[in-house]
Amino acid sequence: MSKQLPDVQASRPDVTVGLNRVGVTGVEKLVEISRSDDRPIVLMARFEVFVDLPSWRKGADMSRNMEVIDETLEAAVEEPAYRVEDVCGDAAERLLDKHDYTTRAEVQMEAEFVTRDRTPASDMPTQSTADIIASATATEDAIHEEVGARVTGMTVCPCSQGMSAARARETLREMEVDDDTIEAFLAEVPQPGHSQRGHATLTIESEDGPDVNLTEIIEVARDSMSARIYNLAKRPDEDHMTYESHSDAKFVEDCVRTMAEGVVSEFPRLDDEALVRMEQSNDESIHQHNAHAERVAEVATLRREIDGDAAHR
Repeated sequence: MSKQLPDVQASRPDVTVGLNRVGVTGVEKLVEISRSDDRPIVLMARFEVFVDLPSWRKGADMSRNMEVIDETLEAAVEEPAYRVEDVCGDAAERLLDKHDYTTRAEVQMEAEFVTRDRTPASDMPTQSTADIIASATATEDAIHEEVGARVTGMTVCPCSQGMSAARARETLREMEVDDDTIEAFLAEVPQPGHSQRGHATLTIESEDGPDVNLTEIIEVARDSMSARIYNLAKRPDEDHMTYESHSDAKFVEDCVRTMAEGVVSEFPRLDDEALVRMEQSNDESIHQHNAHAERVAEVATLRREIDGDAAHR
């Protein structure tokens, strides 16, 4: 006769304090995302799943959380799933259904996404990578889904470049070059500035998921920095990236503002209430610290600010 095992997790804790998030992290699963006009995308994804825990319950059902993730991913394989955020939304909804003591369930997912690309000058085939970010939060009232990406690029410091331009201008004047020629030269040949490897993160969240294409999010994030970078780069490509980045020097703050402008421009169908998260972090080359800037705002707010800025130009 089988022995009935006690459900210790359902007992009352010694300290009756509720917890916001209890769950599991670092769960790795294969996820297949269907595409109507191409082969499916297969991702090795890392999941985190959480529920809230009331003060009267000692623990959450960790094995049940794992069961929900397995069930959801099996369903994603059996039935076409076209958006990574929908996989998270399905899992969050299942978590809520299976835990009668919880009022909020969260599922987060990250995976490396590889796209085919071509180098900017030599036109050689190469690949680019981005970290896909997706999440969903389910409550009794609604499901909010988020999708986005983290990409790497290159930035150049405008302050450092300005000092180099001033030195070049002074040197050319000492060589008796006239001012018109100096300014024409500096306009044509951007001066050096210290460069950084930049990390742009852009996500968009809304109820039932934003009406956006993941690859377009990646493009907006990549274009927010001074220049794109490539896994393969021959000498003409290196020259191209160096010139392009120094022709568009940007502070870390500029990158976030460029991302905001890109969201407003590229996603006109987004609901006003959609929440946009934008972050830029630069690995400084001449400092031991790094630079960081971010903004979180509803699309309506970004549209209003950008439209107001355009009106004053």
